[in-house]
Amino acid sequence: MIIMSKLAPTSIKYVIKAQIDAKGVIEKPDVIGAIFGQTEGLLGSDLDLRELQRTGRIGRIEVNVKSDRGNSSGELIIPSSLDSAETALIAATLETIERVGPCTARITLKSVEDTRALKRKQVLEKAKMILKELLDKGIPDTTKITEEIKEEIKTYEVTTYQNLPCGPGIMDSDEIIVVEGRADVINLIKYGIRNVIAFEGSSVPPAIVNLMKEKITTVFVDGDRGGELNLKGLLEAAEVDYVIQAPNGKEVEELSKKEVYKSLRNKISVSQFKMENPAMFKKTSTTTTTRRTTTRSSTSTTTSAPQAKIETKTLPNKSETIDEKQMSVFKKTLEELIGTRAACIFDSDFNLLGKVPVKELENVLKTVDKPFAVVFDGKIDYNLDFIAKKKGIKFLVGMEKENMRSSITLLSRENLK
Repeated sequence: MIIMSKLAPTSIKYVIKAQIDAKGVIEKPDVIGAIFGQTEGLLGSDLDLRELQRTGRIGRIEVNVKSDRGNSSGELIIPSSLDSAETALIAATLETIERVGPCTARITLKSVEDTRALKRKQVLEKAKMILKELLDKGIPDTTKITEEIKEEIKTYEVTTYQNLPCGPGIMDSDEIIVVEGRADVINLIKYGIRNVIAFEGSSVPPAIVNLMKEKITTVFVDGDRGGELNLKGLLEAAEVDYVIQAPNGKEVEELSKKEVYKSLRNKISVSQFKMENPAMFKKTSTTTTTRRTTTRSSTSTTTSAPQAKIETKTLPNKSETIDEKQMSVFKKTLEELIGTRAACIFDSDFNLLGKVPVKELENVLKTVDKPFAVVFDGKIDYNLDFIAKKKGIKFLVGMEKENMRSSITLLSRENLK
């Protein structure tokens, strides 16, 4: 009786595959008998197939044979845990078999597969898949984790001022940021802005009005129709110094840290906002607000033209507004520069610091000390606006300007008419 052992899958190193063809009808027992019988003693007792199979160094021989029209063909599969040299010898002996049962036969070696190579390939493919999943998920950023912790903590920092939600620094700061709702307050506190307060609702509470009289005020509203209406109500009811609108279609409560600080950097004065948005105020007849006696004078806004009358006011830590003298200088200088492609740079007393070609303006500005205003024959763009902010310039006056917001006053020829 032939005893055949089956190797454990983990111990298989190689798999021998061979093709068998016989002239006649043969069956599986015939093939296995031929293999053991015709290879016996061929390689010595150490490599005798019966002994190797008994000790588990050769696995169960699998034979798949089919007969067709009096001939047979099929495949042999022999698993091996021998080393590569011994496995090669066993594979080579198979081709010495010439008969199977009563039939003439031929066995042809097809391959000797290294199962460890296959496993290495599988490991490599699996490792690639795992790495891809890790990269797709992303390793949590320490900064992001820290911000999540801070967000939980800062939610508890929301306090109240006369029943209005606000940040803890609302009374300590000379400047305040007025937003629409509690969620806006929480979002700004999350990003380290503590001097923020919400007026909540469509009407402006007296507490907000009184607070805005005492502090430099920036209004930060949503970038939608509701935000515009709330902004208009605040401008009519209280003293506002700067205006910020969230990006179009976005609410303050959903802005990222980058978007919040970018918006704060791009705040503009109320006078400039009214110039850029005349349609918002065309139905306003006359609005009079009591100004702080030490810093502001009374003013009225009419529907005729935003630039019809521009008052003078001096406020600490605020950009200058335009008075009649400044307007006259800007208008006269701009008219003189038409067609010259030149630029005039003024100091705060409107002394001419220099006149340069427009193409050299950006480089010259980087070297000039304390420029206050620039009037030039050209178009105000983002790049020039950026340089002007860095140099502390208060006014940029050009023939045209890009449709943009800025913390400095931007005037085109159209605005000066």
